[in-house]
Amino acid sequence: MSLLVLGCLLIGSSARSQVRSVAFDCFGDSLTYVFPRPLVMDRTHPANEAEIEAYCRKIPENELEGLVQTLRRFRDEHQLDDWLYYQLVRRVAEQISPKASDYYLYTICKWYLLTRSGYDAILTFAGEKLLFFVRSDENIYNVPIRKEGNNTFVCLNYHDYGFNIDFSRTNFRKLDLPAGDAGAFSYRVSSLPGVKGGTIEKELSFEYNRTNYSFRIKLNPKMAAYFRNYPVTDYEKHFNIPLSPDTYASLIPALRRKLKGLSTRDGVDFLMHFTRYSFLFRTDTDSYGGEKVFSPEMTLFNESSDCEDRVGLFYYLVREVYDLPMIVVAYPKHVSIAVHFDKAFGQTIEYKGKKFTICEPTPQADELALGQSIPSLSGAAYQIAFAYEPRSVRRSR
Repeated sequence: MSLLVLGCLLIGSSARSQVRSVAFDCFGDSLTYVFPRPLVMDRTHPANEAEIEAYCRKIPENELEGLVQTLRRFRDEHQLDDWLYYQLVRRVAEQISPKASDYYLYTICKWYLLTRSGYDAILTFAGEKLLFFVRSDENIYNVPIRKEGNNTFVCLNYHDYGFNIDFSRTNFRKLDLPAGDAGAFSYRVSSLPGVKGGTIEKELSFEYNRTNYSFRIKLNPKMAAYFRNYPVTDYEKHFNIPLSPDTYASLIPALRRKLKGLSTRDGVDFLMHFTRYSFLFRTDTDSYGGEKVFSPEMTLFNESSDCEDRVGLFYYLVREVYDLPMIVVAYPKHVSIAVHFDKAFGQTIEYKGKKFTICEPTPQADELALGQSIPSLSGAAYQIAFAYEPRSVRRSR
């Protein structure tokens, strides 16, 4: 899928230009929006707070309203979650005002489209840096957070500054700009539309009970691009981001066929070893210089991953194949997972009257069987990051 292929006809001087149409192909549906009359874009670069505020106030709202309504309608028809809709907004802004040409105008365009799409977004400025925030009621951990009254705003463009701003020495001021519909932004992703074209195949191999197994799965690099800057939030949100349709169809049915005839215990053991040994282990610090948590698909896509990522993938596979109760167990320096079986065995953790068997999907120096935990964590403090109840249990309530 090409999320956005957008054509703009730009005419005029370097200070002013015209955009006549916008055409995008998103999730297999093509759509062209033609402005009733050419949209005149002011390419003058605002250099300070006052100039940015003045520029934002003179954006031709009447001329852009049709485009905003088209994007909102597209979002609603395709049931795009907020994060995916923001990826669409980013690509529209990139074409109307390219990021490389003028970062301020690109950021202003994103702010405008998101605000007019029904979200409470703000701009702040300091030291030639323009930060873009959106109101969210959710826990976000590795990007700047800003309090405005009783509301919390999350930064959407911190990565553009290399995650490197000294906020103790830089005081960002909220710009005085028109407010939107004041809706909160959610980082929950409940569905992924199909990706048209561009899929690649990846072979995942591992050894289990002295037998070599191999699975060929389909992945789309474009899907990985949409989550490149997804921030760290609660594990429950990361781990429940679904696989895209092509990836799901190439892996989950194949696993179900392979596990047919095995007991649930042996099948979960197979999935534990698949998750443990199909990927190289590498810490986030070594890979990215800081904390990052993958969705299940991102773990499949990347060659290496850490304990959190493997717990997320193992959780997703067990959920899809067996739909068993599970708890994610967070230690100070490690994350693991435990599964509730009809009959408990091995090392267990009791949670709300049920015993959950430890299943360690991260490779260790010594081979750990199903029901064995890392010896160094014996007696260590932990927290239950979140608990999963099977769909059948939730439906019966």
